[in-house]
Amino acid sequence: MTWFDDLKTPKMKVAVSQRPSKVPEGLWVKCSHCAEILQSKVLKESLQVCPECSFHFRMSAADRIAMLTDEGSFDEYAEALVSTDPLEFDDQKPYRDRLKLAANGTGLRDAFVAGKAKLQGLSYHLGVFEFKFMGGSMGVVVGEKVTRLFEAALLDRLPAVVVSASGGARMQEGILSLMQMAKTTSALGGLRREGIPFISILTDPTTGGVAASFAMLGDVILAEPGALVGFAGPRVIEQAIRQPLPPGFQRSEFLLKHGFVDRIVARTDLAYELKQWMWRLGRYTCRFS
Repeated sequence: MTWFDDLKTPKMKVAVSQRPSKVPEGLWVKCSHCAEILQSKVLKESLQVCPECSFHFRMSAADRIAMLTDEGSFDEYAEALVSTDPLEFDDQKPYRDRLKLAANGTGLRDAFVAGKAKLQGLSYHLGVFEFKFMGGSMGVVVGEKVTRLFEAALLDRLPAVVVSASGGARMQEGILSLMQMAKTTSALGGLRREGIPFISILTDPTTGGVAASFAMLGDVILAEPGALVGFAGPRVIEQAIRQPLPPGFQRSEFLLKHGFVDRIVARTDLAYELKQWMWRLGRYTCRFS
């Protein structure tokens, strides 16, 4: 028997993915940026964006999918993949227990959801990270799902879109997790050779091995306002170089100024912006249906 045999993690069907995630207990939420007290209902209706200061709260994979797809159009694939704990890793608790806890808490079997969908009638392949699943870390399963997404997009000649929210490679899978950086990047090369667009959307946070591989290799790289993007965190860098960092270092606005991202797009405008870019980049190379 394996750790996932008794899990109740059904396939993320359209009806599930289109439902907003559960609102946290209580009627009020305090904005961590402006300290405004907000009604949970109001925050949910504004796509988890503070109506007072426009701070972008983190968002679940299910809510992201609902925001970026036509209702009933998302068809998930590779949902049955699970980690086999190849290193039998054990620190404060066994890796298998951590996986089970994350799966029970999110309803997912790993930190990435991939599927084919439509956005305002335009077909494409969409992959979304779930940060609540072990910090959105990339192990063998996440790397395989990202690779399958790129391969499916190439086969269908449709755009590939990945919404990243990750702390980086998963330490419990050691070198196997680091190998996913090369694996996903290699698969992405197939899209590039055929002129099939890959659009990368960076959210808070996008760091580590994900930022150091496919997330920063989009034909167009979009970022949400205020997102933390980089390999190592600012605190680690400051300790390494023993110098203060510039204000706003590694935030999406800083990266835009220095040419690392193409556009910063508010969450409320993201669906429209994404469709425009998919059409511009893929109208001559993709088979939209």
